[in-house]
Amino acid sequence: MLVKNTQYIGNELGLFALADNWKDYWASQVVPYLGSKVLEVGAGLGGTTHLLISKMDKLDQWICLEPDERLASQIKPSLASATRNADKVIVETRYLAEYDPQARFDSLIYIDVIEHIEDDRKELELAMKYLKPGGHLVVLVPAHNFLMSPFDKAIGHYRRYNKKMLLDIVPENAKIVMHKYLDSFGLSLSLANKLFLKQTYPTEKQILFWNNFIVPVSKKLDPLLYYNLGKSVLLICERK
Repeated sequence: MLVKNTQYIGNELGLFALADNWKDYWASQVVPYLGSKVLEVGAGLGGTTHLLISKMDKLDQWICLEPDERLASQIKPSLASATRNADKVIVETRYLAEYDPQARFDSLIYIDVIEHIEDDRKELELAMKYLKPGGHLVVLVPAHNFLMSPFDKAIGHYRRYNKKMLLDIVPENAKIVMHKYLDSFGLSLSLANKLFLKQTYPTEKQILFWNNFIVPVSKKLDPLLYYNLGKSVLLICERK
């Protein structure tokens, strides 16, 4: 994960680990596309790894790439409570560009990572080369540049995205499978914070309130709005 301040990112990852309803929401849409051999880029503290491997019935190999040694060293310990598949996880302290160019995967996933990468288009072009034909690229990013805050910048966000911005960096050899906003009700809270509270860092109470009360409403509201509003964007592409 490419960040300017790893202390910030570690704190952020630890705080958002409390958001189990949110994680279950987007994970339910992602898991069917993962396959049995997965490469996770920017694995952080292993929260996404723990979440997804515990939901997979068949997994042969899960590679975590995390170039920050301080974060990477915590991934394996974090999997001790995983209900299944922890033994299938391998942690590599490197960037994707440094990984074996001959390796091929059923899926590559970037969960809240692409916004940390300056040349996002080049990164996704490289990612597609690691996919088997028919494999899937999964990207989840924070939405809307107008919500950029000092906190975004402190943890190394180059940008936030709308659907068009994300679509514009999709490689030519990719077929769009899913492209939608998530958490429509959460967007209203983010707007309120931007306009009125102007708070740069969420508190634990705020994360729990959003997770326990806002996300369940968004899960019902999002499909009614045809996934046209939200504070995150989910993209899934298939390699042609």
